[in-house]
Amino acid sequence: MNKTQKIALTTPSGFLAFGFGSGLAPVAPGTFGTLMAIPLYVALQTLPPLMYLAVVVAAFIAGVWICGRASEVLGVHDHGGIVWDEFVGFWLTMWLVPFEWAWLVAGFILFRLFDIIKPFPIGWIDKKVSGGFGVMIDDVVAGLYAWIVLMVAGLLI
Repeated sequence: MNKTQKIALTTPSGFLAFGFGSGLAPVAPGTFGTLMAIPLYVALQTLPPLMYLAVVVAAFIAGVWICGRASEVLGVHDHGGIVWDEFVGFWLTMWLVPFEWAWLVAGFILFRLFDIIKPFPIGWIDKKVSGGFGVMIDDVVAGLYAWIVLMVAGLLI
């Protein structure tokens, strides 16, 4: 077991930071992390909207520490396997979105697209903001961008 696997599988903060192990995927860990966020989203979407948002905010606040700690222990800012930020970004994307497969797929694709392409200011944030907050905030902005697209689409459909 290498250092990354050990941290991801033997410490509570590492286990969460690495998305219950999904961040250990050998390719596209962010995509696998986002996929792992879906079952938890299915549970979250049953909550009233403000409670759902409160959980997302709490997950963000916890994520600042979780991701910051994992980055510190690994000695790498925003290690690709740290995917708790993808969980939170995806959950934000899906807030108030109809619970239907087409919307879920659209939200997944849009969130991954914004997270990968990193349009302004996401790319700037990714490069300039450090620590656990930096790990988390670029994905939250990507989630916000995806959410805006879904909300506009919902108004037009």
